[in-house]
Amino acid sequence: MKKPEVKTITLKVSDNTKEKMKEYFEDKKRIKTPPYAIFQADEADTVITLYESGKVVFQGISADIDANIWKETEKHLNPGKKLDFKEAGQDKKKKQIINTKVYNSNSIGSDETGTGDYFGPIVVSAAYVTKDDIPFLEKLGVKDSKKMTDEHILKIVPEIQKRIPYSSMILKNEDYNKKHNENMNMNKIKAILHNKVLLSLTKKYKEYDYVVVDQFAESYSYYRYLKEATEIQRNITFITHAEDQCLSVAVGAIISRYILIQQFDSLSKKLGINIPKGAGENVDKVGAEIVKKYGIQILDKIAKISFKNTEKIKELAKF
Repeated sequence: MKKPEVKTITLKVSDNTKEKMKEYFEDKKRIKTPPYAIFQADEADTVITLYESGKVVFQGISADIDANIWKETEKHLNPGKKLDFKEAGQDKKKKQIINTKVYNSNSIGSDETGTGDYFGPIVVSAAYVTKDDIPFLEKLGVKDSKKMTDEHILKIVPEIQKRIPYSSMILKNEDYNKKHNENMNMNKIKAILHNKVLLSLTKKYKEYDYVVVDQFAESYSYYRYLKEATEIQRNITFITHAEDQCLSVAVGAIISRYILIQQFDSLSKKLGINIPKGAGENVDKVGAEIVKKYGIQILDKIAKISFKNTEKIKELAKF
């Protein structure tokens, strides 16, 4: 089994973002600190190092997720300032050849979204893509959902849903908050949801060459998370950046994104407030506005209260 790729991403942050990072990582710091570093901390599968110069290094399997969160914070706190954001080996990746065996196959693949958003649910989708579907999907411009605009996703997903078999699960925040504890972390929740959507398709469609998951944990950790499941999908091919390598994963990703966009729109209309994605400072401000209007108890239903944003919102709303 191919080991998951460890990504290294650097971001240059301003002084105000540095202060936010120092506050956020206060209880996640490592005892030892590298030379010229303010701190080194652990966040799930990522090691974050903040240097005195303002340079931040994110290293790990999920480095891109954590780096993007702080990139958005930097953008929000310092609008108009040019971002210095780089991924090591990015130019090399662009030249890499796609694994044609996986790409040109009948596959069932899954991906998730919403795990880094304070508001909005977690959505996991799996899709069954055959070799005959590949030209259709390529014509629609299906690729990594992170590189696609919401407008493009909203336009093409209804067409995809008419042709491509898929299975989606939505974990609303009310249920996430009940599940999330020391024995049920984010990766375990994701593994359970991936397992369910994959099984729903592999039971119906037997003519597949690969079952692919966009890797978010080591394979042994993934299966360990499922030890209490009554049924487990085995023989999974775990691939980092799987959306670029496997169209069924890419379809799963954009269907998940499509559902998440709809969920955010619905919540915004229900509350009469434009609900932002992510977990930056703008989320805290909107969260405080919601709490003042509807009361603190509403967060249990619409937000992931385990996020640090909850305490910041309480401070801003004076609860």
